[in-house]
Parts: sequence; structure tokens; C-alpha cells
Amino acid sequence: MDPIVRMLETVLDDVRGRDDGSVADYIPSLASADPDRLAFAVVGPRGHVTSVGDDHVPFTIQSVSKPFVLALALEQFGRDAVFARVGVEPSGEPFNAISLEAGTGRPANPMVNAGAIVTTSLLGEMGDAGETSDAGDAVSRSETIVAGLSRFAGRQLSVDEEVYRGESETGHRNRALAYLTRSHDIIRGDVPTVVETYFRQCSILVTVRDLAVMGATLAFGGVNPVTGERVVREDVARDVVSVMASCGMYDYSGEWLLRVGLPAKSGVSGALLAIAPSQFGVATFSPRLDRHGNSVRGIQILERMSTEFGMHVFEPHEAIAAPGIRIDHAEGRVIVHLGGELAFSGAERLIGVLSDLADGALTDEAILVDATELARAHPAALELLRRQLEAHGGRLHFLD
Repeated sequence: MDPIVRMLETVLDDVRGRDDGSVADYIPSLASADPDRLAFAVVGPRGHVTSVGDDHVPFTIQSVSKPFVLALALEQFGRDAVFARVGVEPSGEPFNAISLEAGTGRPANPMVNAGAIVTTSLLGEMGDAGETSDAGDAVSRSETIVAGLSRFAGRQLSVDEEVYRGESETGHRNRALAYLTRSHDIIRGDVPTVVETYFRQCSILVTVRDLAVMGATLAFGGVNPVTGERVVREDVARDVVSVMASCGMYDYSGEWLLRVGLPAKSGVSGALLAIAPSQFGVATFSPRLDRHGNSVRGIQILERMSTEFGMHVFEPHEAIAAPGIRIDHAEGRVIVHLGGELAFSGAERLIGVLSDLADGALTDEAILVDATELARAHPAALELLRRQLEAHGGRLHFLD
């Protein structure tokens, strides 16, 4: 058996007996969910999906759709336009609270319902011209969102129409939030169309494997590691992951960041998505929820993984500060081979190595810096390296 699969199955077995929490019950389709469903999936940089448990059982994405719709809005309109209408501050309140900025009426952030509805409204504004829309527009707009989320997942997704009807029949508070933001001119289109689009967005069907791929797409700077497609720009992915880190777990976000230390997003269907930037996307599925609306067993799984495998985002990582350096000596020259990532902090170490070599090398030796195997280099690090090359009067040469 694959050692990663064995490890994931061991974690599932350890949490399977935990039965506290309860399923969401505000619509029949969620209330009837099997509370014992349990699944776990991980996707790394090569795009290999490793999953265990009920990994092919579909469920609705619910609030885990929020970061991906935010990404689509940022990609289309840019940071300034989007965040002029919705903030980025943790609300410290439940997901359906009225969290609006005094004076402007902006929702606190895009991860609570009020902010997510505003984000959804942005995707329908181009070509809307503020005109009243009919119900058919909600279907059309949701198809655009489904198409965007399908690119994140690497396969075609669809809406669960039964869940959508339940969301629409019971979504009175979300309608109230939408009308309240409309009164502040934050939502500028037809409110019923916006809200129905949001309900359909939350009713998109996914599996835990889909969510892990979607998370990995954000983790790797907007590139889907399975399909190789660039879905959003790198800066967009970075901004979305940043908001997830501070706001993704509602009024549990601070404790989550302390205990688990991964940008994350939860949904009332029992989904939980977490991201380790440049490392992997991970997702769990377990319908029993705590009082914050987060999956009880999902939290336990990821807290354990973070602790046992050093996945906390603020865990010290030597590789970031120290790029791979290999030194070869050949006739009349010294070759410094670089590998991995050259960040600003790593450039300091590299400069020290080059200075020592320049001071100790024979006068007729050339020092070559071979960057052909360098996976990534930050512009500030390259600028430091360039200045180091200039300081040694032609003794150092850069090969890329």
C-alpha cells in the first residue's frame, strides 16, 4: 500500500469514532446527510491526487465556493475594484451575521455571507448596466461561476437542483443581507437575481478530491497542478489565500490559525479546505458541525496533521532561507550551482558563499553562478546577486 494512503487512513481511523456535532438542518437535503461520511484528500505539486474514505461521494460546496468566486472576481476586475465593495477584515462573528462597515456599508470580508453575496454580484455586473434582470439571468450567471470553478477542479461540475431549491426556499436572511447592502449601493444589480445566483453557486456538487485539486490550484499560484492550466493570476491566488488565512473559518478563524496555521475555508455540508502555499491542497469531508459551522472531525484531522507533520504556515522552513547550493571546482574556474528557490533571505547566504569564494580563489580563477536549475528567484534576490557580481569586478559570472 502507498505509504501516504496508509498514513491518511490511519488518521481517518483515529477520528472516525468522534460523534459530537450535528449536521446542518436548515434544508431537508442537508439534514438527511449521512453524519458518518468521512473522507480526506491531498494534492501535491505533481498533480497526483491521494484520497481515502468516502472520496467519491458528492456533496454541495456551500461556503467553500466563496474563495474561488472571489478569485474569479479579482481576476476580472482587479483588487481595487473588488475591495472597494467588500472588506478584508475578520468579522469575529458568525457566517450569517450583519457585518457591515460603518459609513460605507461594505461587508466585513468575502468569506461571510454578506460579503460573498456582494462578490457574486460583481460577476454579473458587466453588461448588466444596472437593469432589472429576470430569473433566467441567475441560471446564466451561475453557469459562468460553474465554468470558473470547474477550471479550478479540473473537470466539469454541476448544480444540485434539489439543494438549490431548498436554499432558495429558506434563504430569507441572505435576501435581507443582500437588500441591506443594496441600500448602501454596494450591490448595484437586481437583488433577487444576485441572491438566486448565490444560492446556485452554493449548490454546486463536488467531491473531496475536487476540493483538494481546487485548493492546490490556489496553493500553486493559480495553476491547476492536474491539468497544467493557469486559472487565475499568481497575485490573485495570493490575495485569496491571504483572506482565507484571516477570515476563512468565521468566528473560529483566530484559534484556527493558532492551532492549525493553514489558510482554510469551511462549508455547512461538512467540507473543509486547507492550503499549504507552494506545497499542497488538502480537503476533508465530514458532515457533523460544531457551533461555528465547521466540521468537527475535519478540524481534528487537520489539527493533527499540522502538529505531527510540521505543516503550520509559520513553522520555520530552512529551505526558504537557504537555497540549494553545490560547488564544483574545474580547471581555472569555480562553479556554484543553485537549486530550489532563491528568496531575498536566501540571497544573503549566497552572497556570503560567493564572497568567501572570491576572497579565497586564485587570481586567474573565474567564479560562475549556474542558475539553470533554479526553480524560482525573487526579483529582490536577483538584484542583490547582480550587485554582488558588479562588486567583484568581473570575477563572478552568472549563467541562466
